[in-house]
Amino acid sequence: MKKNIIILFLLFYGMSLLAQDFNSDLKAFRESIELEIKGDYSKAVESLKQNYSSASYEFNLRLGWLDYLAGQYIESTTYYQKALSLKPMSIEARNGIVHPLLALGKTDMVIKMYKEILEISPNETSANYRLALIYYQKGQYKEAEKHLLLVINFFPFDYDTVVLLGWNYYRMGKFNDAKILFQKALLFKPNDESASEGLKLVN
Repeated sequence: MKKNIIILFLLFYGMSLLAQDFNSDLKAFRESIELEIKGDYSKAVESLKQNYSSASYEFNLRLGWLDYLAGQYIESTTYYQKALSLKPMSIEARNGIVHPLLALGKTDMVIKMYKEILEISPNETSANYRLALIYYQKGQYKEAEKHLLLVINFFPFDYDTVVLLGWNYYRMGKFNDAKILFQKALLFKPNDESASEGLKLVN
């Protein structure tokens, strides 16, 4: 009987500690969100660090984002990497880490992250689009086309995809295909400068 009472006490004590931890974490997250909205990113980081647990995916992911907003790009990548070590299949952590990596000029690492996302989820549209944009900027139009065609099959009237594929076809010398896409982009945004400029070049 005495042993059962001790076990029950320990159980309720442990539950009480968990509740205290959650309430403390919730307060830290709430404060960090309020400070982020105000644009005070450094204070938002400090607020969250008061309760930081290296074993928490959520803390690492959030600190990765806040440090990115605060311009602390190396610190940001460190937290995102910790998040990935805790959840190796995480697409959101990979989508997060590309922001500080781009800010640091590490394009090859960004490409690596997007390719990892596509290994996990081949039809992930944002990764396909952003990878296509990088390839377009690097002048690798055939690679860009491959990813853009996948996205446009899912979103045939998405402006960003349509206009980028139009310019990609223009760079490839596929002027008729480019014309069709620029026209489609203008149906979405009738006064769009990019599509209008492209259409003038292919007419």
